[in-house]
Amino acid sequence: MTINIRRPDRSRPEPLWHQAEQALRALIADGTWPDGTQLPNEGKLGEMLGVSRITIRHALRNIEESGLLLREHGRGTFVRTSTVTAGVRGLTSFTQEMSDRGLVVGSRVLEMVELPATPEMASALEIAEGETVVKVRRLRAGNNQPIGIQTAFMPAARVPGFLGIGEPVPSLYEVLKNRFGISPQVAREIYRVGTVSAEDAALLEVEAGSPAFVVQRITSDARGPFEYTVSTMRGDRYEIRSRLQV
Repeated sequence: MTINIRRPDRSRPEPLWHQAEQALRALIADGTWPDGTQLPNEGKLGEMLGVSRITIRHALRNIEESGLLLREHGRGTFVRTSTVTAGVRGLTSFTQEMSDRGLVVGSRVLEMVELPATPEMASALEIAEGETVVKVRRLRAGNNQPIGIQTAFMPAARVPGFLGIGEPVPSLYEVLKNRFGISPQVAREIYRVGTVSAEDAALLEVEAGSPAFVVQRITSDARGPFEYTVSTMRGDRYEIRSRLQV
């Protein structure tokens, strides 16, 4: 198969490894190399792009660290099944995280209602128990592969008329910013190892009891907490990486 690849231009100011990285990412993003595809070896990639093996190695390492590639010793380099990699990062939405990793975000609203705050919700959002909150439960996907289920709770007083807006597209944070003037400033997350419930298993296309990350997140702006989210993320499509140094 002939591959249309953008070769680095030595007259441009960007480093060759950066141009090579962007060219390879583009082939993943546009589906030329779908999930599970084995990439050509470093020598062949170098010929395709007109750069050295060292340049290719640098580019591949960066893409691998972002979670888009899996390099297996003795086998080769493969496009990784849609995976979100969590680690040290800025305060971003799921939509932005997916975009940063070259994945096409997918979202489907499963439930969007108002209900009284439970003690847990009230404590997280710093409101009175029983106060009305908006619940938004969504199935999140990357490249049409289910990754997790996120359930967000927001004080109804901060988002009046939210239910009348319809599905928050493309991002809940975008809707909050554009419609209600709410922009996140700080968030606190807790990760726990858990399992997928019977209710969520069919949606996530796994067996009930499969490994999962359960993530609790409280997001605040200058006025205080405006979102409390509980997410169940597939253990095989969500991972946490940290860089440790002295």
